[in-house]
Amino acid sequence: MSTRANLTEPVDPAIKSRLAEAGLRIDLVDANDPEAAAAFSDAANRGFHGGTLSPERHAEYFEANKARRNTGVWDDSSSSPEPVGTSNSWISRLAVPGNRTIDAWAISSVTVASTHHKRGIARALMEAELAAAAKHAPMAMLTVSESSLYQRYGFAPAAFAADYEFDIRRTTWSGPIPDGRVEYISLEQFALELGALHERMVPTRPGMVDIWPLRVAQLSGTSAADEDRAKKLRAIRYVDAAGATRGIANYRISGGDQDFVKHTLTVETLVIETPDAGAALWRYLLEVPLVEKVKVEHRPVDEPVQWMITDWRAANVTLWEHQYLRILDVPAVLRARTYLSDGQIEFEVDDPYDHASGRWELTVKDGVGQIAIVDHPSGLPALVLGVAELSALFLGGVTATTLAAAGRVQEAEPGAAAFADEILRAGVTPFLSIWY
Repeated sequence: MSTRANLTEPVDPAIKSRLAEAGLRIDLVDANDPEAAAAFSDAANRGFHGGTLSPERHAEYFEANKARRNTGVWDDSSSSPEPVGTSNSWISRLAVPGNRTIDAWAISSVTVASTHHKRGIARALMEAELAAAAKHAPMAMLTVSESSLYQRYGFAPAAFAADYEFDIRRTTWSGPIPDGRVEYISLEQFALELGALHERMVPTRPGMVDIWPLRVAQLSGTSAADEDRAKKLRAIRYVDAAGATRGIANYRISGGDQDFVKHTLTVETLVIETPDAGAALWRYLLEVPLVEKVKVEHRPVDEPVQWMITDWRAANVTLWEHQYLRILDVPAVLRARTYLSDGQIEFEVDDPYDHASGRWELTVKDGVGQIAIVDHPSGLPALVLGVAELSALFLGGVTATTLAAAGRVQEAEPGAAAFADEILRAGVTPFLSIWY
């Protein structure tokens, strides 16, 4: 987990020198300096087209960013104290197959001011993050605002999500009716339940990461920015027959101005720990009176809800990529997860930054992986691929046969991709339930 060592890991001197030649300065932000932290937060918020931050929101960001490594790029010819580029990072647990977790370097708040595009700032920030990450974690990870930006640095999508829009006129419940109960709770109680549920669920689903207090507050509608939003939110939980909370949701209802039976219910957060909780919460959300449309974003791609209604076409489903991974230490990550099938395979990996380059031999016996680096082909099934492709395969949510068909992976021998699929498959579909 986060330590002062990784929070203060200095920026690579070569990157500093390169930016200095362009008249720019890259360095760490002192997160304990309120003015510097406020300038950093304002710049990051501007990068995502956010509004001006209030003193209360500055205080929230100040507390959150103190636990992170904050990197800024400044144009010292400007009179503004705000950086023209930002990123921050920290070490979090990342769930991997087998109910296990590894340390991963989470990267967030990557922005470049519109006044300073195409000056090498994004490249410098990402290379600085990877250089620091390689000293402290075997994996880097991020969620992205634009899907085309990060492949050049070795990242690839490894966990996916689905958005649902239901036509309630066509939706009839046919799923289970659990013994527990659904009840209303306050937003403050929702925040408490969210933190506890998320903590329990992290190891159980590959792709999940730790949540932090500010994200809990934002999802719950209890942060400093949420006074108006909170007035429109309703929160519920599912309590099982033993009295334990196993799922929660919050939602808002809009529309209906011209016709009161035509409201739209939009779910903002839905957390499901057990199948019973899923059935009960989905049934509640799909049967709220006076609603004609239900929107639920950011769900697992194997969400069972369509098997719980009579008409599959009542739901319009959009799939998208969410959790991006970037392997830094091949032996560490491949040893960390478990495997459902035994066997041997080689990966000949190309990494433009040379963290993961090499010919790696994976031997799995009794579900445990051992890794060796080899000098030449050994006659085993082998794939030739980039670090981005190996990162995509790691959680088991992407298949080698898919990447081979797309021209992203080459088989050294016919059938190697299918063999890799058998070894790398996971028993649980990867999913990440939050943004970071």
